[in-house]
Amino acid sequence: MAGIKFGIAGCGRIARVHANEIVALPQAELVAVNDIDPFVLKNFASYYNVKGYRDYKKMLEERDLDVVVICTPSGLHAKMGILAARSGKHVLVEKPLALSLSDADMLVNTCEKAGVILSVVMQKRFNRFFQILKSAIDDGRFGKLSHATATVRWNRDEAYFLNNPWRGKRAEDGGVMMNQAIHIVDILSWLMGSVESVFAYTATRCRPIETEDVGVAVLKFGSGALGTIEAATTVYPRNLEQTIAVFGERGTVVIGGEKADTVMTWRFSETREEDQMVCLKEEAKCYMEPGHQAVLQDMVKAILTGGRPVVDGREGRKALEIVLGIYRSAETGMPVNFR
Repeated sequence: MAGIKFGIAGCGRIARVHANEIVALPQAELVAVNDIDPFVLKNFASYYNVKGYRDYKKMLEERDLDVVVICTPSGLHAKMGILAARSGKHVLVEKPLALSLSDADMLVNTCEKAGVILSVVMQKRFNRFFQILKSAIDDGRFGKLSHATATVRWNRDEAYFLNNPWRGKRAEDGGVMMNQAIHIVDILSWLMGSVESVFAYTATRCRPIETEDVGVAVLKFGSGALGTIEAATTVYPRNLEQTIAVFGERGTVVIGGEKADTVMTWRFSETREEDQMVCLKEEAKCYMEPGHQAVLQDMVKAILTGGRPVVDGREGRKALEIVLGIYRSAETGMPVNFR
């Protein structure tokens, strides 16, 4: 069976992650890449021995191309995804789906109208710990959920922003909530269900950027449970943690570590056999999350079977809506209701 042909738009750091995983997949093939920087494009295309295009639209004319992976600055995601869909290409877009709900909806609707698959890179959905935690919640093991917390305490120094001027710009990137925290926001809403309202503060305290480098938010979920989000890129001197904690009347789970890949606490009033699948010892890192490999495998499977990816456009929109609600609350000083 011929492999699914991939092209990548944007040859920055995350594009290398995608490229390496694509070439490692037996049912996938990297055939083309695009970047406006001729030096970056030449090096990238030469390294992977694929066609290089400075003109994105020219790459989309490539007949031997099934999927476009969009790794460009966030403000370009929707526009480039729409062009790919109209060219009959499936779309895999790095987070966030877009920077506005109107752009996100236009991308989702265009892909549906064109009959192509749209998937958003939210790789933490494939983390085994989170999948087992999701099952525990759905099975009622926590009893009544009381609250949950999501924490991103990371470091992004001045060089991170200065080396790529689009970072930290409102129109191109977004701040810590949109860029770094959106993965954990996605997991929080996936685990806890729909968000009813949010109240937030954001600030730019340490970094020379337009957007926030620290933010806190309080959420009320549709179930009545409460939640908090804390996110910062100001933590000294390096990344500290990325943590999800869920609390209920009969259970407590904390998954943390720098990449949210370590079970810190896993306790239920009723012990089940599957608990041993999670970790034999608390505070032990016992699973390496599959990351982008799982996202790409999921995309290939969806294309070959005609199914839906785990995080399609409508799923990817949910975290975006929460982040934009956080921004709106911080700007107005008022709670934002989603219903």
